[in-house]
Amino acid sequence: MENNLNTIAVGFKIKQFYSSLLFPCVILIINIGSLTVQAQQEKSTPQITHENVSYGDHPNQVIDFRKSNVNKPAPLVVFIHGGGFTGGSHDKVNEKAIQQYLDAGIHHASVEYRFLKHADFPAAHEDCVRALQFIRTKAAEWGIDKNRIAAYGGSAGAQLAAYLAWGDDFANLKSNDPVSRESSRLKAVAFWGGQSTLDMNWWVENIPGYRREFHAKKESKRKDLSFVERRALIREISVINHITPDDPPTFMRYGMNPDDPMPDSLKRARGWIIHHVNFGIAMEKKLKLKGVDVTLNYPKAKKNFKDEISFLIHHLKK
Repeated sequence: MENNLNTIAVGFKIKQFYSSLLFPCVILIINIGSLTVQAQQEKSTPQITHENVSYGDHPNQVIDFRKSNVNKPAPLVVFIHGGGFTGGSHDKVNEKAIQQYLDAGIHHASVEYRFLKHADFPAAHEDCVRALQFIRTKAAEWGIDKNRIAAYGGSAGAQLAAYLAWGDDFANLKSNDPVSRESSRLKAVAFWGGQSTLDMNWWVENIPGYRREFHAKKESKRKDLSFVERRALIREISVINHITPDDPPTFMRYGMNPDDPMPDSLKRARGWIIHHVNFGIAMEKKLKLKGVDVTLNYPKAKKNFKDEISFLIHHLKK
């Protein structure tokens, strides 16, 4: 997952250095230009309407919400970041993508969740379910159409978004907790580099170049679960197991073709392996088998939608 990319890149720094030989007038021009660019960037950055809104007691259980300039209840997209369940941030969102959603009359939210260092699986999955249910309780206040909510994300975030889209609805209508009474389902889902399963034996058999030692130190060491309970947990958080005919339209994107050779560089190869298109092919096969509308994008694939943004806007504005 994405954390491996961070790990193998440790120590790699980008150094910026400036010449001390420039004339003062040139330096002044550069500084003025830099300030102008910075001001333009700050102006174009989509402003957060509600920042770090808590949906739980843990510091990571927060949401950023950006409201589109609309006068009636509007659709919402929810971003779930990646990072191998060990890092990443809900602050690291593509600003151009956010602006495209806002310009289309679609609100935007980004969700933070607990990492493995805070709580083992399935904490992140539980957090994302709770965050989505919490957002729905804010529908009237924030101007959200409850029936038009989609999610998107990459890698670990892809798994979490798919878990919401394909999992059973966690709404408990008999609960005394108003958040728990809300639905956890989605109208559409889009993700990139997502893994279909956390059964590493499947990875060994189906992902070119994968070896168990890549994740040996990262696998759950929970001692409170028996062997059978651990197997049940892996099955629960492996999203391919939740695909059913009532699942929403799905978009998946990968950066390589099925027959592409593995990169020679170990640094590139690990990311290539962990986000391999074979995961998407396996999920596409099952989604089609169940009659779910699915789009699988990779470089040589026929593209009905150029990216996840156009896909989600299409389905949320229908």
